[in-house]
Amino acid sequence: MEFATGAMGTLLPKLAMLLKDEYDLQKSAKEGIVFLQKEMKSIQAFLKKVSNVPREQLDEEVKIWARDVRELSYNIEDKIDTFMLRVDSLGPAEKHNFSGFIKNCRQSLSKVKTRHKIANDIKDIKSKISEVVERHNRYKIQDVATNYSDVDPRIFAMFQNIANLVGTEKASDDLIKRLSIADDTAKMLKMVGIVGFGGLGKTTLSKVVFDRLKTQFDCSCFVPVGRKPYMKNVFKDICTELNFKVKGELAEWQMINGLQKFFLEEKKRYLIVLDDVWETSTWQLIKCALIENNCGSRVITTTRISNVALEVGDVYNMEPLSEDNSKMLLYSRIGNGPPHNESAEAVEKILQKCGGVPLSIITIASLLVGKPVEDWSKVYDSIGFGAGGNNEVVENTRKILSFSYYDLPCYLKTCLLYVSVYPEDRWINKEDLIWKWVAEGFVKKEVGTELYDVGEQYFMELVNKSMIQPTEDEISHIVDGCRVHDMVLDIIRILAREENFVTILDREHDVEQHCSSSSSPSSASVRRLAMHKQFYDKNNDSALALSMSQVRSFNAIDCPNMSMMPSLLTKFHILRVLSLEYCDKLSGDQLKLLGKLLQLRYLGLCRTRIAVLPSEIMGDLLHLQTLDVRDTDLRTLPATVSQLTKLIRLCFSSGTRMLPGVGKLMTSLQVLQMVDTNDWPNFGKELGKLTELRNLKATNIRKEDMVQFVEESACCLHNLQDLEMGFDGYDVRDIWDGWTPSWQQLRRLNIDGLDHLPAWVNHTCLPRLTHLSLIITQPVQERKQDVLAMMPALQFLRIYVFMIKRQYRTWIIPASGSFPNLRHVVLGGSIQPVFLPGAMPMLTKLELYRVQPHAMPNGVGLESLSGLNHVDITINCEDSFGGELEKWSTAFLCEIKNHPNKPTSIVTIEGDDYQLTLNGTEELEEECCFWSSMGEEDGESITEITMLWSMSFQPEKQDEDTPTEAVEKGEETSNKLSRFSKRDYPPPSKDGGPLGEIHEGMRSSLTSYKTNVSFFRIT
Repeated sequence: MEFATGAMGTLLPKLAMLLKDEYDLQKSAKEGIVFLQKEMKSIQAFLKKVSNVPREQLDEEVKIWARDVRELSYNIEDKIDTFMLRVDSLGPAEKHNFSGFIKNCRQSLSKVKTRHKIANDIKDIKSKISEVVERHNRYKIQDVATNYSDVDPRIFAMFQNIANLVGTEKASDDLIKRLSIADDTAKMLKMVGIVGFGGLGKTTLSKVVFDRLKTQFDCSCFVPVGRKPYMKNVFKDICTELNFKVKGELAEWQMINGLQKFFLEEKKRYLIVLDDVWETSTWQLIKCALIENNCGSRVITTTRISNVALEVGDVYNMEPLSEDNSKMLLYSRIGNGPPHNESAEAVEKILQKCGGVPLSIITIASLLVGKPVEDWSKVYDSIGFGAGGNNEVVENTRKILSFSYYDLPCYLKTCLLYVSVYPEDRWINKEDLIWKWVAEGFVKKEVGTELYDVGEQYFMELVNKSMIQPTEDEISHIVDGCRVHDMVLDIIRILAREENFVTILDREHDVEQHCSSSSSPSSASVRRLAMHKQFYDKNNDSALALSMSQVRSFNAIDCPNMSMMPSLLTKFHILRVLSLEYCDKLSGDQLKLLGKLLQLRYLGLCRTRIAVLPSEIMGDLLHLQTLDVRDTDLRTLPATVSQLTKLIRLCFSSGTRMLPGVGKLMTSLQVLQMVDTNDWPNFGKELGKLTELRNLKATNIRKEDMVQFVEESACCLHNLQDLEMGFDGYDVRDIWDGWTPSWQQLRRLNIDGLDHLPAWVNHTCLPRLTHLSLIITQPVQERKQDVLAMMPALQFLRIYVFMIKRQYRTWIIPASGSFPNLRHVVLGGSIQPVFLPGAMPMLTKLELYRVQPHAMPNGVGLESLSGLNHVDITINCEDSFGGELEKWSTAFLCEIKNHPNKPTSIVTIEGDDYQLTLNGTEELEEECCFWSSMGEEDGESITEITMLWSMSFQPEKQDEDTPTEAVEKGEETSNKLSRFSKRDYPPPSKDGGPLGEIHEGMRSSLTSYKTNVSFFRIT
């Protein structure tokens, strides 16, 4: 089923199925189906042409005709689904006895009635189709369609540069200057409001500034607010990000009081960014919590509303990109610089229309990819922008986004419009979204490819078209979800409403407002319903007032009160998707009528308070594909889930028990996630029955389960592609030695908690492995290091060796043939890598954690990594001295500066109780000089230096020292600090980094510290 062609995509295959003998239709009915097939194919082809033309270019009669045809296709599919469901539910013939004979007679009679009804329905449909065809012939509208070529998918090229950061350097410097006050008011709370229209990069700028400054503050948070925020969740997000623990369910005023006390009593210097604030009332409520505590706290807001920025305080007006930066951004998104034969006039016109709006430039660039330069003027001419009054730039940007939408193929239009069911500023889980697409029938089956894989291709195509913004998992660095820019969401919501694709209810808008457009159909034909933050009120039951009989999808998100659910369930006749996310008041009693949803494919109850799933009705959901009960109060999965023969995806959390013998009956399962094996008796043995399993995530695997898994189950899981296993650190060599799994399809492997790297992690057993993540307790042996280096398909590698004793081992990465396709590596713990020339030829990103300066004083060999673009290193200084850090940092700086790619770098220096993040080589060069100069005499370690500085403010108690010992220690510390005070330390970093404060703090506190030392002498 597609947005552009209604239900044609799934309807045509179903018509073909009805011609099979198993449905035994009357001859006239079969003839009618053949007629429908021919006419529907012709109509589908024409609708695809119409869908490629922007709505404003279509004649009104064409719009009405296309909409009516789509609605008719939905109705036809509903009738066919109902017929097929009834036939399938009658089941096979019973045994040859009297009771079986009576039951067979009843079934035969029911089948006759059902076939007679579908024959009449087909006759009625045939006449309606004939009428539609006549109307089509009346209007000569073939010439309205124009041809647009598909955009060449080049995801890797599109994302190899961080395009969103183009042109932010000056703006971020200016904003930081506003936040950095040098006079006596520096300790006062400072607030800045960034204002500008959507797409200018307000969020990007605020995030850049946030990342640069957050290490200078005791606590920090970056919180999206949105247009109609549920304020309770906003305050919860602020509390969570600030590590302020909220006990129980609190009202807004209670959380405000708690935050005020948190800031005042603990003297927390905070940095808070509130992104996308729309109303002054929203800001005024949040501001109540942001109390003045004279600690130098800072607050940044982004908004499109000038009045909101004025209410915040200091207003920073966001400016569009300059012409040079706009051109730089355009070319970075298209490819490697400007084409040789570019049309200067076309580029100038395109950039002029984009108006320096980054989102507009990125969107139009995605349309230019793969198109000849001589056609760029045609792209410009096709945009067709008109004057938009005072909001001309905003309107032009919207038209650019609309144009990009119409350039999408039909199947992507449908998938993108479905995203409109989510609220603004919402992170969208990739797997949840794709499985909803599958349940709705948006994803077409391709030979040799599973539906989810096809849906994932759709997802990445939308990423490539810049319609959605991908997000990555922090550990695996795999794309795990997306966000949608507000302006893109505005566009697709308008389109979805106009074509009756989605109807949205939220706390402040009812269905009449959403369907007020004259082009919108009546509420009687609502197809998909989304409810956001809706408080059910008997006096305002807009949801219950709708006709629900044709609703195919119901998504409720952040709805505290779902008391209307029993009434809604009685109205849903053909529902395919029921997703109730973060509805924390939802209980099992409200879902007793679930069994009536016979066509349900997707049931999502994530983050609800469900404690029981009605056992008697779960077995009736014979078409259910996804059951998601993660983070609920569900104690036991009902035994009847074993009857769900079409269940493909099952997700549940720790604390939800699987009854013995139930799991092995779910033989269609492809995805099994969040399984705590303590909640599944005989897990290791029953898993072998799930031969279709492709994605398995299991934690707390007991040793006895692992033995059963290896001996009885692992050999049966030939289709595994994604495996995540969590252990408790026990020795598995007696289990795995000599065992060879047959996981030829495995792409991703994540092992957490084993003592060592399994021997079967090699290119022979896992030839297609692309992502490998390991947390182990013993170093990787040299022989196994060489085995890893020979894995041909490996693109991402993460190894963290967690050892109680500090033992550091050097891993020398060889040159010839090592890691031929590795693009991203993360190493940490006791591993200290050294790269030889020619190692990891494809590597672009390197992350190293707990690097010991004394263990690799000559650097890590970055110059050997020819493709390197980014380095992220955390230096552990617990056992290091200033001179050692200076030597290592000098070598590292030399490697970075001499690298031909000039890779970007982030260096984090951490000790027992401090952490310092340095962006770029300049900051590192300045700060490492300070550390080395402080520790170069007498071999003071960096930790000792930090302790001395801390003691200058608050001396430690000397309860166990004698007076003489206390005097000796005091004199030693005093002498060291006196020596430090005579030095000319390097100046603070340009952005007023934390070490800059340390410099000044140490100088100003030396006198008071010597007074404190005298205190020790007296005692």
